[in-house]
Amino acid sequence: MKKGELVKIKLIGILQCIAMYCSLSTVAISQTPLSPQSDQALLRGIYKELVEINTTDSVGSCTIAAEAMSKHLKKAGFDQNNINLIIPDGGPKKGNLVVTIKGKNSLLKPILLLAHIDVVEANREDWERDPFKLIEENGNFYARGAADDKSMAAIYVANLMRMKAENFIPQRGIVMALTCDEEKIPSKFNGVEYLLKNHRTLIDAEFAINEGADNLVRSDGTKVFVAVMASEKVFQTYTFEVTNPGGHSARPRKDNAIYDLARGLVNLGNFAFPVQLNEVTKAYLEKMSKFETGQLSQDLLAISKNTDSKDVFTRMSDNPYYDNLLRTTCVATMLSAGHATNALPQRAKATVNCRILPGASVEEVYQTLQKVVANDKIKITPDHEAVKSPPSPLTPKIMNTVSSVTEQLFPGLPVVPTMIVATTDGRFLNNAGIPTYGITGMFKDANGGFIHGLNERLPVSSLFEGQEFLYRLTKGLVSE
Repeated sequence: MKKGELVKIKLIGILQCIAMYCSLSTVAISQTPLSPQSDQALLRGIYKELVEINTTDSVGSCTIAAEAMSKHLKKAGFDQNNINLIIPDGGPKKGNLVVTIKGKNSLLKPILLLAHIDVVEANREDWERDPFKLIEENGNFYARGAADDKSMAAIYVANLMRMKAENFIPQRGIVMALTCDEEKIPSKFNGVEYLLKNHRTLIDAEFAINEGADNLVRSDGTKVFVAVMASEKVFQTYTFEVTNPGGHSARPRKDNAIYDLARGLVNLGNFAFPVQLNEVTKAYLEKMSKFETGQLSQDLLAISKNTDSKDVFTRMSDNPYYDNLLRTTCVATMLSAGHATNALPQRAKATVNCRILPGASVEEVYQTLQKVVANDKIKITPDHEAVKSPPSPLTPKIMNTVSSVTEQLFPGLPVVPTMIVATTDGRFLNNAGIPTYGITGMFKDANGGFIHGLNERLPVSSLFEGQEFLYRLTKGLVSE
């Protein structure tokens, strides 16, 4: 079977699931039956401990965090032989934790529960609160990693401990992997990539449950749908660089490296990649048009029907949520230039991060960037080789189980297959033949919880909803 045919089959499967599971009417959600208070208390303690362990790349340690989680599992009665602390050679602070629960049926591959325990950098002086202290205020947990992704990691640990206390033995085995360096691309020590290369048998699975589900919630807190992320954009970073001999600042010259770079970046800022729809995004936008109202609803429907209206695309560009689903994006994220206050710059550099639509050509994106900056003095170099990620097939087993748990906890709420505009470690698993799905059961606020930004947060209720959702989902997926 050709690769294109395989992707087409997967897209057809996604479309079928959209038709089956998407009815985007807003519904009143009854009170969610949450986990027992003792399990909530256990989770809160694990969550607090994990959040307050600094796991940034600059000064933190994933190894310390992985060791802390392994201690909880040992105390809960897990056999040491089923707890594996794996530290890459040359990366003493980049430890990963892999824990297994064997199933009754050895012929069935296990499922993999994946969460990363590293976090992006956070400067204390910029935050209103200490980013490495779990603070509860206004119905939210605030901290770096409160949402991305230590909430999911802590939930997994607490839920495995709950299952252990219940003496639960699944039909299909369970593997939990808490990994490092998801936030650092490229990385010599990415946990998932390292485990696949060096310990594949430990994490080999039928499929994986991961982060990445953008469950939609309105600004008033109304839940709209539960997402199953089955596709993601391709991550690619470029360095834009201009060099020249420089000189004395008292004798300015027209070919200033900073000015040359700046003009190219302004061109990039004014440029938008063309809209490119696939069958998944077409179907998704059509369904969302039934939920949205007014002009936005009309525009979404028009786009799903292949409109080429400039007015529609212009209006959509002002809506980041939808606009980023429609096109590849490239944005400047870092700058550096010059070496002295009284010297002309000999070098000016910018980091440009691209999120490329699945199926789009990475090479064509590179060529487009060269045309957009329109300056041969700007050298564009990819920082790494892009890792493409095929969409995961939305099988009845996955969708039926998610829909069942959703109906139990959020009656009437639809389940919607989605594409994430960001990138996760699922790309490594998908390429290794382990389909990966973003499913969390947690609803961030309407601003996305300020993930990667200042004052990252997660609603307190969402943490415990996610705990019960993932507990029931995991048991449902392994009890066949």
